[in-house]
Amino acid sequence: MSETDIKVGNVSQQRYEEIVAELTGAVAAESVSRWLVGDRALEIEPLRRHGGSLPNGDDDLVTVEESLHRLSEDIGVPYNTVKKRRWTSSRWPSARRRRGVSHYIHQILAAIRDEEERCAAIDSPPLDERTGRRRWTPDSACRKVGYRASRPQTPTEKVRAIHDLAVDDRVAAQVAADLLHRPEVAAQVPAQARSRVIRDLAHEEHVAASAAADLLQRPDVAFKAMSDDRARQMVNRAQVEHGRQAREHFERTSPMAPPVKRVEHTMEFLELVGACHAFVARASRTVPGLRDRVLAEDERTVLHANVSSVRATLEWIDQAVDTGRVDMDEELARLLRGE
Repeated sequence: MSETDIKVGNVSQQRYEEIVAELTGAVAAESVSRWLVGDRALEIEPLRRHGGSLPNGDDDLVTVEESLHRLSEDIGVPYNTVKKRRWTSSRWPSARRRRGVSHYIHQILAAIRDEEERCAAIDSPPLDERTGRRRWTPDSACRKVGYRASRPQTPTEKVRAIHDLAVDDRVAAQVAADLLHRPEVAAQVPAQARSRVIRDLAHEEHVAASAAADLLQRPDVAFKAMSDDRARQMVNRAQVEHGRQAREHFERTSPMAPPVKRVEHTMEFLELVGACHAFVARASRTVPGLRDRVLAEDERTVLHANVSSVRATLEWIDQAVDTGRVDMDEELARLLRGE
């Protein structure tokens, strides 16, 4: 592609360069007027270490703010603009100003507190990768003093820009959901952070219960979860609670409930009846779902291990019911511990 074919926006490269040259002169002229406003405002109200006021010729005390407001009204320039240009002039005495560097760049770099560091900085512009020359741009000056650049480039700047745009919770939620649907993005989130996010999102009990039920249907997840002593203890407690609720349901709905109630029974008896009833009811609903389904080897291993535990537990119950002995051998103890 020839240079004449290159376009910037709607103009040719040559015309663009003519416009840049024209505007560079205009910006230089504007910088002169900005310095003039700042210098004259500084002359009227020199910068002081701790604010305050100075007497005028009529012995009246006129505050800095009043003087600058009067000046802004008389020259038709906003007060904050006058104030900012005065401050910039105070940071850049005429001998320290750099020809060819706009007033706006001087204004940004004026945020550098130390005077020597400030002057050294303006003489050491960064490399502009687009032009291959060292020069100050508004964004590079902002980066130098820690301000936000208008066009983010580094990952940190882009993250900061996203945070600024997503201050609204609804926007942030939609952005997070969209990004996490990208597998390559989700994969880069550290495991601990992902776990924390899941925990925070599932603070509502029905959401947590649904998520836990879905995850525990994955055999590898269930196996690893049950390796955690605390998790296993909570599951056991949940099973006991489920048994209690099943017993109450049995008492309310089962045709066997009236004759059972007519006999004095211990709490243990009622809990066992309820647990057995709950197990049978749950199994009768779940097992038919396995019709024509071929389970993976690891799934069959997990289920066979659980069936062995159930079978051993049933034999233990038979022993307790028939003999009153509740002791168990070591093999049964290991099965019930999930070992």
